[in-house]
Amino acid sequence: MKFADVLSLSFKTVGGNKLRTGLTVTIIAFGIMALVGIITAIKAMNQKFSENFASMGANAFAIRYKERNISFGGGSQELTVSKRGKKEKKSNLNKIITRREAEYFANHYSFPGATTSLSIFGRSDNIVSFNEKKTSRNVMVVGGDENYLDLNAYKLIAGRNMTSSEIEGAQNVCIVGYEIIKRFFGEPADKALNHTIKINSIPYKVIGVLEEKGTTFGFNRDNMLITSYANIERNFSKPNYSYVIAVKVNDIANLEMAVGEAEGLLRNIRKINITDDSNFSIDRSDSIVEKAMNSLRFLTISATVIGLITLIGAAIGLVNIMLVSVAERTKEVGLIKAIGGKKKTVKQQFLIEAIIISILGAMLGIVLGVLVGNAFSIVLNTGFVVPWAWIFYGIAICTVVGLLAGIYPAIKAGRLNPIDALRYE
Repeated sequence: MKFADVLSLSFKTVGGNKLRTGLTVTIIAFGIMALVGIITAIKAMNQKFSENFASMGANAFAIRYKERNISFGGGSQELTVSKRGKKEKKSNLNKIITRREAEYFANHYSFPGATTSLSIFGRSDNIVSFNEKKTSRNVMVVGGDENYLDLNAYKLIAGRNMTSSEIEGAQNVCIVGYEIIKRFFGEPADKALNHTIKINSIPYKVIGVLEEKGTTFGFNRDNMLITSYANIERNFSKPNYSYVIAVKVNDIANLEMAVGEAEGLLRNIRKINITDDSNFSIDRSDSIVEKAMNSLRFLTISATVIGLITLIGAAIGLVNIMLVSVAERTKEVGLIKAIGGKKKTVKQQFLIEAIIISILGAMLGIVLGVLVGNAFSIVLNTGFVVPWAWIFYGIAICTVVGLLAGIYPAIKAGRLNPIDALRYE
């Protein structure tokens, strides 16, 4: 019997036992779905991280008083060893960047072609009102300067940016997120311009409307307002504001030099000794994404473990089903051998059947996994994600599972004595 005949017979046998095949395919599919689904969701998160943290562009960086806390499943404290051998907390990253330091930096940073921006975050529990309408206590207010929109990839769909005089004078003007404008004024967005809204009962003139951005990891970027950092300090009291300094260069090839000059200037401003570490953090968009994805690695490991455990269970189930199939088809095996079929041919048939069932489970699991993972990407408002590498891995894994699960039943079928098999009842 030729291999093509064996393959055709295997497909017919698999199709003839729909219930048994369906149950086994479903078990395998759940294992692959768990694996591919979580990997797809992680890729969607990676894409969102890239969109979010790379908003300034590859040729920009930000300076903060401490590193961003990007962790999933718990963080850890950084420790150093003292001369006495005892572990002590490293505390050099807890000194805020003051307004004086930030403005001095912006005025004296002279790297060719570089643009700087200063910003602070006000409270995120503000209420915005217009006439009888008002928002929930969940509006974020950010303080920036005339370069804040450009360095953070915000675009205006109506109105204008803040002027230097408005920033220096801490005037009550604001640029408003799309969601707030739509709630108060409807369409078109320019209807809101020059109207006065109230932030926590303080009147502000609307001078601009932001382009719709959507939600990023729980932060609604359309439910926010931007005013000047000087206005934030005047109207939104807080014990200590720490400024964020953003820098953008016109050529990515000069980024390393720009970072070095910025670090040297700020160390001088903060009077840090040459032997001491910097008490501030410099974030580049690519390094932030890398840190975020390193924190997500445990999810990949978890997905792999869950998928493999499920596939082991599926393999055991497949072995049992193939053994039952051998018992049910004993006479069929005996007839094949009686008409000249070889032991090798019988083994091939059962192995191919097991592999076919496993691959069918893999295909179903991949489709379900991609759909489940992209349901998460819809929540994150990212594009459709397909983990091509893991699709091929899933097919390869299931092929191996089918091969291993079919070996023992195939050997058992191949060893059947044709005379005894034909007499089997």
